[in-house]
Amino acid sequence: MWLAVIAILIGLAILVWSADVFIDAATALAKKFNAPSFLIGVIILGVGTSAPEMVVSALAALEGSPELALGNAYGSNIINIALVLGATVLISPIIIHKGVIKRDLPILVVITALAAWQLRDGLLSLTDGLILLASLVIVLGIQIILSLRESKSNDEEATTENVSGTEDNHPSLMRGLGSLVIGLSMLVASSQAIVWGAVELATFWGLSELIIGLTIVAIGTSLPELVASLSAARKGEHDMALGNIIGSNIFNTLGVVGLAALIAPITVSPIILSRDILAMGLVTLLLVAMAVFAFMSKRPFGRASGSTLVLFFVGYTLWLMQTANM
Repeated sequence: MWLAVIAILIGLAILVWSADVFIDAATALAKKFNAPSFLIGVIILGVGTSAPEMVVSALAALEGSPELALGNAYGSNIINIALVLGATVLISPIIIHKGVIKRDLPILVVITALAAWQLRDGLLSLTDGLILLASLVIVLGIQIILSLRESKSNDEEATTENVSGTEDNHPSLMRGLGSLVIGLSMLVASSQAIVWGAVELATFWGLSELIIGLTIVAIGTSLPELVASLSAARKGEHDMALGNIIGSNIFNTLGVVGLAALIAPITVSPIILSRDILAMGLVTLLLVAMAVFAFMSKRPFGRASGSTLVLFFVGYTLWLMQTANM
């Protein structure tokens, strides 16, 4: 038990340090290649910080614990929006851009609807897994093409303005990539240490597999998103913070669940449909509604929205505790 506590404490310390390294490297590379911060957030941060969910869900499927895989992925999606994004905008409000409203949030809604539709028969088959993984490739391709096309004119202006002194202000490509890999590796490793310690403690306390997946493992594997988003917001990279959340949820729903279903068919408990998919859909729609309101009213996505999301997380956690005792 004490070994688990030590793993959690050391993991948290490394997690905070590695998040700063990771964000600094991602920001430097974005500036070096003149890439939109939101795109970097979706692709590098979103996919990269979802590595713990991918590893945990794949191992859970291989070891015959499919509910842990689903609970991890869907619980992480709820936590990413309600807790991670909520806490981030409480600290630093985010400006919602037109592309997020017209492209990224609609894609997230469609993907969430696809997840709910696939679970209608209570089974995630090999075919379902292939559909999810193929959808991931298509969606990421669309995100890259449209995001680059949308920001092309702005990128050209930024290149003209910053053409002098670029080599002095930004690190070399190899150094930037090295820092990115080191930061991400330590981010994932430290989160895994925290997850291991938390699961050991939860098992010792007698919690069920599904509840462990939806709470402790989901929160633990969402730590990279949380710390990376907070670090990005603190450094003024607001688009990167939002892109991290959207990209991570897309990857969790399509890639993490798709891989788990590809490894082994998953029988879905009714409670996942009536509680967790419902909560994931509601918090996604809540995010869309508040983002659209912020965009239409030309206000930042700020502390009022953040408080609402965090309250949703508290309510969902209480719901979990209540249903766990039924």
